[in-house]
Amino acid sequence: MARHRAQCGSIVLVDTPVSFEGVTTFLAVAETLSFTKAATRLGIAKSAASRRVADLEDALGVRLLHRTTRKLHLTDAGAEYAAQARRAVGVLNDANEAVRDRGDAARGRVRITAPADLGATYLPSVLQSFRRKYPEISIDAVLASRRVDLVAEGIDLALRFGALEDSSLVARKIATASSYFVASPAYVARRGVPATLADLAAHDVVLFRAPRGTLRVELESCDRRGQTEAVELRAMLTGDDLSFVHRAALDGAGLALLPWFLVAPYVESGRLVQVLPRYRARGADGHLVYPSSRLLSKRVALLIEHLLAELKALRAEPSDRAPRANANAKAKS
Repeated sequence: MARHRAQCGSIVLVDTPVSFEGVTTFLAVAETLSFTKAATRLGIAKSAASRRVADLEDALGVRLLHRTTRKLHLTDAGAEYAAQARRAVGVLNDANEAVRDRGDAARGRVRITAPADLGATYLPSVLQSFRRKYPEISIDAVLASRRVDLVAEGIDLALRFGALEDSSLVARKIATASSYFVASPAYVARRGVPATLADLAAHDVVLFRAPRGTLRVELESCDRRGQTEAVELRAMLTGDDLSFVHRAALDGAGLALLPWFLVAPYVESGRLVQVLPRYRARGADGHLVYPSSRLLSKRVALLIEHLLAELKALRAEPSDRAPRANANAKAKS
């Protein structure tokens, strides 16, 4: 630990320089709770990561981590220091990038987070097209079902659907995701299709986030805009991830109510068919959000504009595409 000297009855910390590398290494360890993972992320040896953190603790004169043979835990002081240091490092990085952005070329790294199902479906191709335009900008995509703390985890930009709980975030709307009933051709061949909403009770349904097996939804009639009907759906299978529900529908588990942007390519290819196409559930608004307290670097601004232009598929509706046969029409023919 750091040396101390007494002065007028008080304890004064001897001035010891704090290494910036030590701070960033500690933050990586605090996030991963692993010296091995932190070292891999930073591209250094595990022993070097351990030494940097030990030197930081010595310089500060306080224990930041509890070390056992199996686990690492942040001490109270370590948790407080991590929160403060993460903000400070973020501000310093922003200042560095703001100066770099004065040049003509956009460069650096952008960290973006998005829901796992959306990220796996649309983001790869959109981000690759961005990289072709700006090859000196690298992208770190964090795909998660949870709400990521942008400031605490050093995220520049987030794609989110649903209520915006944090008023400190700047938000730019990109879409309102409407959901439609779909099923696999195999399920339709085996069980037929419902002709009315009341017929849904006789079908297997796969639902998103219905832990008790039921979900009450307001369905809007597409040919009578503004008129809605409340329906209680009972599920034979539920999941808390849209990718799970989507996969189950593709495998013929039952009818599913899914965002159009997620199922549109599969309806186009014939792997899924629309059921009760007159009805849709108006979904949550989607936004691009970023911390308002941070300087908006050129690279982040460029990515925002690219995403706003390229994510048009999220705004698409069945009526935006060429007419196609649906399950109900096939059943009548």
